[in-house]
Amino acid sequence: MNNMYNKLVNKEATLAVIGLGYVGLPIALEFAKKIKVVGFDINQSRVDMMRNNIDPSDELAPEEFEGCDIKFTANLEDLRDVSFYIIAVPTPINEMNLPDLSPLVGASTTVGKVLSKGNYVVYESTVYPGCTEEDCIPVLEEVSGLKWKEDFMVGYSPERINPGDKVHTLSSIVKVSSGCCPTSAEEIAKTYELVVEAGVHRASSIKVAEASKIIENTQRDVNIALINELSIIFNRLDINTYDVLEAAGTKWNFMRFFPGLVGGHCIGVDPYYLTHKAKQAGYHAKVINSGRYVNDSMGFYVGKQTVKKILSHGTNIMDARVLVMGSTFKEDVSDIRNSKVVDVIRELQSFSCKVEVVDPHADPAEVMDHYGYELAEKPTGEYDAVIVAVNHKEYVDMAEDDFRKYFGKKEGVLVDIKGIYRGKIKNLDYWSL
Repeated sequence: MNNMYNKLVNKEATLAVIGLGYVGLPIALEFAKKIKVVGFDINQSRVDMMRNNIDPSDELAPEEFEGCDIKFTANLEDLRDVSFYIIAVPTPINEMNLPDLSPLVGASTTVGKVLSKGNYVVYESTVYPGCTEEDCIPVLEEVSGLKWKEDFMVGYSPERINPGDKVHTLSSIVKVSSGCCPTSAEEIAKTYELVVEAGVHRASSIKVAEASKIIENTQRDVNIALINELSIIFNRLDINTYDVLEAAGTKWNFMRFFPGLVGGHCIGVDPYYLTHKAKQAGYHAKVINSGRYVNDSMGFYVGKQTVKKILSHGTNIMDARVLVMGSTFKEDVSDIRNSKVVDVIRELQSFSCKVEVVDPHADPAEVMDHYGYELAEKPTGEYDAVIVAVNHKEYVDMAEDDFRKYFGKKEGVLVDIKGIYRGKIKNLDYWSL
């Protein structure tokens, strides 16, 4: 098993990526420029799109598929001749904010059915320390009937893909990798070095690699929570948070974080994996849980502040019409999973406001299926409030006059969650975090 890298490079062995979402597909295509690859996804319609050089996540251009030695499939039989498996499936949380390992267990079961002696399995999904060895490997062993370390090797290499980011791409970000023994660790690291120009950091163990990933997003979550809490305090003191951050940011060691809605499938999810594992270890994580509470509350906070602004204009809140611009979890992406914009919308609806939502990137059918509200084709006007919830490129250059037409004859309020119009709005009632 110590010549896996050479077999892959000489195309005597095949690599497979299990799960072709925003993480898996870029990895599969990068490897397919160098070695033989099978791209596996359980969703046949997504597989059909990729066979036609279309990225279902709307992240990669059609030309990214060209010149790649890859076979897209949803058929388990196409995995039987694979020697090196990379598992890149989602690791979401359930309604109780507990880890939902079902996609990970499902992918491990799939690989276990086709696993052979001498094979490698590497997990990229974000998990708590110990998950690979305690939750995934037993599934591989049980389904395959093979013995870990004797018959097959396992590693962990956390994904560092940033959706919508065309600068920090797979090849330009240092990759962390690990294996279950010195030999497997080196074979896995060398394999990733085929596609990661920035280099590979060899972590000392699988648990260390798992922990390194989980704290990246936990650190960001806690820091953003602090800024969100400061924005609530500064709002009561009638101070603009962005003005404060601009002033404080002149010091060389001030860390630049900004207030906002913390959603998506990384920062808004990963800390719950760590607090879950901490609880199992007998420790209640205080700072991390507090940060999660603050960030999970921000959508409702924005909704309430908007209602207060509308009421201050003498409008009956039950007659109020509000436009929400943006529905995805972050700017310039189509992904709506765990978007906290829905919290703003539901808070407004709880006051019986009539809410219209627009988004140039989100899929209307997906939004209806996930959250139960319609996306309007375009704003209809005469709103009492306009909330710019996501700073899509289509919105960032809008001027005061562009918003004025949305209010018609009404004296409306412009809510700018990301502070992108600060200093540009002179006459409208303007509020930001």
